Amino acid sequence: MSQERPVSTISGWAMLGGTILLFVLAATSFFNGLSLLSSGPANGAGLTALFGGMLLFVAAIVSCPGYFTLQPNEARVLMLFGSYLGTVRQSGFHWTNPFATKLPVSLRLRNQEGHSLKVNDKRGNPIEIAAVIVWRIEDTAQATFDVDSCTAYVRMQSETAVRHLANSFAYDHGEEGETTLRSGVDEVSSELQRELQDRLRKAGVVVEEARLTHLAYAPEIAGAMLRRQQAEAIIAARSKIVHGAVSMVQMALEELTAKGIVDLDNERKVAMVSNLLVVLCGEAETTPIINTGTISV
Repeated sequence: MSQERPVSTISGWAMLGGTILLFVLAATSFFNGLSLLSSGPANGAGLTALFGGMLLFVAAIVSCPGYFTLQPNEARVLMLFGSYLGTVRQSGFHWTNPFATKLPVSLRLRNQEGHSLKVNDKRGNPIEIAAVIVWRIEDTAQATFDVDSCTAYVRMQSETAVRHLANSFAYDHGEEGETTLRSGVDEVSSELQRELQDRLRKAGVVVEEARLTHLAYAPEIAGAMLRRQQAEAIIAARSKIVHGAVSMVQMALEELTAKGIVDLDNERKVAMVSNLLVVLCGEAETTPIINTGTISV
C-alpha cells in the first residue's frame, strides 16, 4: 500500500521575481544581439547575445508550469516521470519542478447519499434501505495510487456495506434484547460506520459519519406488515386497558370494604366487577341503567 509523505516546495512569490527577471534579461539580450548584428553580419558578440537571449526566454517559459496555488483543504500529489515525489498540503502560492505532474486532491468533507436498495433483513423479509455517508480523504497517496477512482470505490463499498448491514439485523420484532434496524438507530449507525471504515481504509478514506436515511418494508409485504403492526398495537393497548381496569376495580372494592360504605356478598361483587369491566374496557360509551327500587345489602 502507498503512504503519503510531505514534499517541500519553493515560494511562488520568490520564484515569480526570478521568472520576470529572466524575461527581462532575455528581451534585453535579444535586442542587444539584434543591435550588434545590424552593425555587421560577422559580429560574434551579436550572435552570442541573440542566442543567449533565446536561451533565457526558453528557461523563463519552461519555469512557468512550475507554479500552482492551493486553497484550504486542498492538496497536490507531485509525480516526476512516474515516480511519487510527495504531497503538498499547505495552502498558498508554490513553485516546484516544472516537469512534475501535479494531481489535485480535495480534502474537504463529502456526502455520499446512496439510492434505495432492496435487500432481505436477518429474518428474510424484503426491505428497502438507504444511507448517507460523510467522508474525506486522509491519505492522498492511497486515494490516488491504490484505487482506480476514489469516489467510485467509496460508492461501491458503501452499497456493499449497507447490504451487509441489512442482512445482519432484523427490521423489527427481534428477540428480547436484540438490536433491530428500527429500534437500535445509534447501534446500527455505529456498526455501519465501523464496517465502512474497515472497507475504505485501503483507499485512504476516513468515514466521519454514517446514517440510515430510508428504511421501510418492500411494497409486496408492506400491507401485510402494516396490518400486523396495527394488530400488535391493538393487543398492546387492550392489555394496558385491561390491566388498568382490573386495578381500578380492585381499588374500588377495597375502598368500599375499608370504609364500610357497603357490604357486598360474593354474588354482588361479581356483578359489580362485571359492570365495571364493561364500562372501563368497552370501546363504545356505555348507557347506565338507574335502579329506582331498593337493594338490600
